[in-house]
Amino acid sequence: MSSQNRTGSRRKQITTITGLALAGALVLTGCSPEVQRGWLPTDRGTTSNTGRIMDLWVNSWIAALVVGIITWGLLIWCIVAYRRRKGTVGFPRQNSFNLPLEVFYLTIPLFMVLVFFYFTDRDQQAIDDRSQPADVVVDVRGKQWSWDFNYKKGDVVTDDVYEAGVQANLTGEAIDLEKLPTLYLPVNKSVELELNARDVIHSFWVPAFLQKRDMIPGKTNYIRLTPTKEGTYDGKCAELCGEYHSEMLFRVKVVSEAEFAAHLADLRQAGNTGSLGEEYDRNPAPAETK
Repeated sequence: MSSQNRTGSRRKQITTITGLALAGALVLTGCSPEVQRGWLPTDRGTTSNTGRIMDLWVNSWIAALVVGIITWGLLIWCIVAYRRRKGTVGFPRQNSFNLPLEVFYLTIPLFMVLVFFYFTDRDQQAIDDRSQPADVVVDVRGKQWSWDFNYKKGDVVTDDVYEAGVQANLTGEAIDLEKLPTLYLPVNKSVELELNARDVIHSFWVPAFLQKRDMIPGKTNYIRLTPTKEGTYDGKCAELCGEYHSEMLFRVKVVSEAEFAAHLADLRQAGNTGSLGEEYDRNPAPAETK
């Protein structure tokens, strides 16, 4: 066997081994917890919505990758199959159009968009469904640069109580997480968060819940969920809202119903009865404009 043939055979072996190694690495990586949850910062059982959101996210990426692989494969095939051969002169035969191919290029992307729209709309409607009353309703009010939480009287909350956050200031010192405004939620109870802003546009975001929604002055937005896993979760404002935006942090504690009731009792004992409503907004909207 000539040296040229041996070199070609060796290159082929190296290419094959490299391809198998990469394929094996991808398969092994696909078994990791991070890949299974789409590198999202939470687990399926954190709230009633995290599993649905993760499925939509992961399946959308799978569909996008399949389309990408097919597209890349067709591009590479065209580059190789229709490359200019040695000795070829002039331009190849030109086609002005190809009706079947153009119909294919139109119908397949349109079908994909409709499928994505269907599943997104289905999940969005299920996540935002407010047809049934929630067990716990909390009026969350963002303000520069902190949070107020008004627990409204209902099936679980016996009296209106509130917790007011203190305006943030950049001091250069480490943040004491225990002093951050903290929203308490009872585990396995449906919760409705009424999101309002006292001054400028803010955004309520708890990364572990995979839900984020803007808070707009004069307009109430809603988040509906059922926390299903006890724990402490970090939250923050996700809309640039001024000088101390980076300090507009809070925490969410999902606790047992008994611990939730005890926290409300502590607020009541501290004199935090009633609610801190729109009367503390910077520019309260007149009643006739609502």
